[in-house]
Formats: sequence, C-alpha cells, structure tokens
Amino acid sequence: MIDAFLVPANTVITAKGDSEPLDISIASSPALLATLSISKVVEQESIEVSFFTSADGVTWEAKPVASLPQKFYVGEYPLLVDLSQASGAKFLRAHWEVNRWGRGPVTSSFEAGLRVREIPAELLQDARAEAATRR
Repeated sequence: MIDAFLVPANTVITAKGDSEPLDISIASSPALLATLSISKVVEQESIEVSFFTSADGVTWEAKPVASLPQKFYVGEYPLLVDLSQASGAKFLRAHWEVNRWGRGPVTSSFEAGLRVREIPAELLQDARAEAATRR
C-alpha cells in the first residue's frame, strides 16, 4: 500500500520544481489520493501542481495524468490521481509552478507538503457501485 510524501510537510517552496520519482509499480489499485497541504503563504501568490508518469523513472510523459488548479490559500486540497489510462507507468512525479505578483518581494514563498496515498481497490469498487445506483 503506497503512502508517501512527495514533498515533506512544511517544506519551503520558493520556485518551480519536481519531486523525486515515486515507485508505483507495487500499487494494487490504479487510484491514488494526492493531498496538497499548504500551511503558510504570503499574499498575491499561487501554486499549481501536476502529476506525471514514467515507465523508467527517467523519461516522463509530456502530458500530466492529473493536475490541481492554482491554489492561493492555506488549506488541504485533495486530488484523485487515476492511473488506469497510464498503461506501463511505474513511476509518478509531481511538478509544481509558483507565481507571485503585486508589491513586495517577487519571490514566492509557500510552506507546503504533498502526500500520496493508494486508494484500496475494494473501496474504489464500493464507490463505483454506489455511484452507479445514483444514476
């Protein structure tokens, strides 16, 4: 069961960057829950996070498998990362872009963490079954 931090909690992020690759070949479920936890921000800045897959951990797909839209405030932001269409994916990496505008320093400064957890296959099946009954 995957439960890992791609970015450790309360990491200071001041520029765009990439996480270390996470081995997802051991995942028994194609669905992951990514949670961006922002604990500190300054005004007039944003962060955007995207997830990319790779078969070898070196060459990455050009198009992200999932993306969180821009975030501006302290909080926790969950995102379902569905790997069912990413055949052959063995690694996952997060990429973030930061932006700052307005008065004051031009360097962004976020304190944030990014956790990725595997959603158990049974829970995913139960959710799909329940969703099908609501149609």
